[in-house]
Amino acid sequence: MLRDRAAAVDLFAMVPMLQLHFEPELAELDRLLEDDQIFQHVKADLSRRRPHTTETGRPSTPVEVILRLLVVQHLYAWSYAQTEHFVGDSLVLRQFCRLGLDPVPHHTTLMRWSNLLQPETMHRLLDRVTELARGLKVTRGRKLRVDSTVVATAIHYPTDSTLLFDGVRVLSRLVQRATLALTGKRRRVGIQRMRAAKQLVRRIEATAAAHATARDRAERPTLYCRLLGLAQASLDQAERVRQTFATQTQATMQPLHSTLGSMAELVQQVIVQTQRRVIDGESVPASAKLVSLFEPHTAIVRRGKAHLPAEFGRKIMFDEVEGGLVTRYAVLNGNPPDAPELPRSLAHHQACFSQVPTLLTADRAFFTLDNERLAADLQIRSVALPRPGPLTPKHKEVRHSASFRRAYRWRAGIEGRISVLKRRFGLARCRYHGEQGMERWVGWGVLAHNLRQISRSVAAESAR
Repeated sequence: MLRDRAAAVDLFAMVPMLQLHFEPELAELDRLLEDDQIFQHVKADLSRRRPHTTETGRPSTPVEVILRLLVVQHLYAWSYAQTEHFVGDSLVLRQFCRLGLDPVPHHTTLMRWSNLLQPETMHRLLDRVTELARGLKVTRGRKLRVDSTVVATAIHYPTDSTLLFDGVRVLSRLVQRATLALTGKRRRVGIQRMRAAKQLVRRIEATAAAHATARDRAERPTLYCRLLGLAQASLDQAERVRQTFATQTQATMQPLHSTLGSMAELVQQVIVQTQRRVIDGESVPASAKLVSLFEPHTAIVRRGKAHLPAEFGRKIMFDEVEGGLVTRYAVLNGNPPDAPELPRSLAHHQACFSQVPTLLTADRAFFTLDNERLAADLQIRSVALPRPGPLTPKHKEVRHSASFRRAYRWRAGIEGRISVLKRRFGLARCRYHGEQGMERWVGWGVLAHNLRQISRSVAAESAR
């Protein structure tokens, strides 16, 4: 039978009949976030927004709401705008975030509050969550495995030509803003230079194509010289505008003056490294290269992976204990060796659990004689740190022992843990800006992962 319309139902009037409640994992997570120490750590950072934030001004979004919204955002890998939308549409998430019937904070408001959290606070929050997990008997800290990975920054693939074009484009844009601030008129300063630079970049990229002829490749240095000339002209123009700004006393001019200065320094570095590498034929070390004007802290990391010869981001160290909890992370500078991080991992583990692990394992990159000696001095019962290179008969016997093979098999689990962090909690690519943004992004990803692990474990234990 064909019906014209459905019977009218007022779902809002039926809300009490739905008997909404948290699922077991979300209920446990709700109890975890009621911890006062976590609340106070977050409040201490948010209170630094203005000199008298805690005393005067309009009532802000409650600290508890901000904390829970940020946890939900990273738990479900949402953007700020998606968090605002989905939390506003869900009665359960509204209850979880303590919003009630109040409007969800605008995503830009949530972003501004989030940027106030300091890297040190993220580490304190992680330590507190580890302490809660220990109290709930999710982990006892008896096993420790360590590994590193790379979290990419949000940049395009860096080439000398595209970096020079970025410099021309950004400096021209800043000069346009400076001209508007000084004269009150909009002027299309540097437009022709930007177009010429873009055409040169395309021609340079064509010389590197597989079908490029020998004549095209021979033209490459000439094209680079012209592109360098455009970048230098933009730099000189920006410096003249910056000198004009120096005579201005208005406070509103200072941020633009500072931005011009910092960007000019970065563009100068790109010009120098391009001149050395392309024109002079020098080999510029990776530690001396700038690969992004927008994320200058990005490092070039080579880990010997065939499918990823070079990665652009930051190297991250992870410590994991049994129970699937990451108890420590460290954002490293450049591409340092892994081995020096092992003593720090052991020291942090002792501080968190008041004991050394009975089992310690990592891959061969962490092996040194000093690390082996440290593990022996701490009387760690089972150590699985493979030695690189040829082995003596004694070392072969140790490598083939049942205890070593059992411990090293457990080590492989951290590879899966890193994969989960990258696929599920956003650690494949950092979406925040700057070095502190990288610390916050990694910290929130690890925190959301640990909170989910603890909630699942406690909920599963309660269901037995």
